[in-house]
Amino acid sequence: SYDRGATVAGVVGVGRLITGMDRGLQGMCVNERRHLIVPPHLGYGSIGVAGLIPPDATLYFDVVMLDIWNKNDKLQITTLSKPERCNRTVENSDFVRYHYNGTLLDGTPFDSSYSKDSTYDTYVGTGWLIKGMDQGLLGMCAGEKRSIIIPPFLAYGEKGYGTVIPPQASLVFSVLLVDFHNPKDGIFLEHLEVPESCTRRAVTGDFVRYHYNGTLMDGTLFDSSYSRNHTYNTYIGKGYIIPGMDQGLQGVCVGERRRVVVPPHLAYGENGAGNKIPGSAVLIFDVHIIDFHNPADPVEIETVYRPEGCNVTTRDRDFVRYHYNCSLLDGTKLFSSHDYEKPQEVTLGANKVIEGLNSGLLNMCTGERRVLIIPPHLGHGESGARGVPGSAVLRFEVELISMEEGVPEGYLFIWHGEPPASLYEEMDLNKDGEIPADEFSTFIKTQVAEGKGRLMPSSDPEKVIADMFRNQDRNQDGKITSEELKLKSDEDQEKIHEEL
Repeated sequence: SYDRGATVAGVVGVGRLITGMDRGLQGMCVNERRHLIVPPHLGYGSIGVAGLIPPDATLYFDVVMLDIWNKNDKLQITTLSKPERCNRTVENSDFVRYHYNGTLLDGTPFDSSYSKDSTYDTYVGTGWLIKGMDQGLLGMCAGEKRSIIIPPFLAYGEKGYGTVIPPQASLVFSVLLVDFHNPKDGIFLEHLEVPESCTRRAVTGDFVRYHYNGTLMDGTLFDSSYSRNHTYNTYIGKGYIIPGMDQGLQGVCVGERRRVVVPPHLAYGENGAGNKIPGSAVLIFDVHIIDFHNPADPVEIETVYRPEGCNVTTRDRDFVRYHYNCSLLDGTKLFSSHDYEKPQEVTLGANKVIEGLNSGLLNMCTGERRVLIIPPHLGHGESGARGVPGSAVLRFEVELISMEEGVPEGYLFIWHGEPPASLYEEMDLNKDGEIPADEFSTFIKTQVAEGKGRLMPSSDPEKVIADMFRNQDRNQDGKITSEELKLKSDEDQEKIHEEL
């Protein structure tokens, strides 16, 4: 047979072979070698074969068994390894991606996907594969390894295939199923960890900050936000991310951990992406939601404690002292007034704190405690600040320690009634026709002490009075003359007149 370059194929025990060969092949294993001595009465007898085998010749055969099959054979499937978790198995019409080594029954290799450095990708049960492989892939889990032995009538039959698969050859495939999906598949969600308290869930139009690990179904990591030490920040439901993630992030809670399995038609399709995501790959995202907000969100205010009998609350321009703890929604601590010797001080509405905190401190009673959830557009915005990530939602715990009634914007002092008609004369305490800084200061302090007026609240009244004097001492000669002294209300009227 070596001279002819072709193996011998035949059915044993049905009279198609000489009796000696029929008997000599019985019981042989694949790759077994036998030396057969066939006497003439079990060979070609007294006749022989003209020109080849003389009459009454004893025949010697050196035989190696390459393949065995029976028409009643079925697939032989052996599971070599299987993942512990298997949510779904291959069914007809699924699209599969798998690696394989293909050999003949005697171990001769004929093909391998590994040598091409690419999986074999195809539909199951639609006629794209030989029948034996169509059947052998059914019921597999992603990540499962199988050995599939296919008889020739479920493979390439009498004709074989090219020069690599002989006629009537049984095929052995060692298969690793990398991933699979069905074109009708949607995303698959697995809720790994959901916070007990979830007052709101993300919807289309929300801006979400989350960490993720992205893997293929075989566990290969293709991307991770953790490696960049930066969250992935995006709007959901608006087409900024792949459709599968747009869907998969709907309904998340702050702090939730979720697994999103995305079929390729909702990810990067047949082309894949870059050199890390193959074509037609199923993607698995393990996500951790850090926070989310909507650009229309106001400050969320929760009153933790409010003293009884609270009649006076903070208003715009009031001077307040308060303690605070500031953190991200995932609990990361950012800043605290308790780290300093005294509470934080600010004049409300003076643009000295972020807008959301300013709003959250309004209408508070002394001693009141609140929790404020401040979206980034009322916080530090897309750029963030030192120690604050961009687009971060902030959580403030605030306690109002004290408050002082403020004055209108632009004023340092206001009268509670009408100012004295002869203001300059009364302010000129020694009646020498000029008002130095000490005289001015004494007069203003007296008005405050007698309840006739009040200063802009500040931790340093002396500085406020000094600023008032500096504003009135228009030529900066250290004293105020009668021509220089003007009420703020009169100055405002003059400006309006000049504009007109």
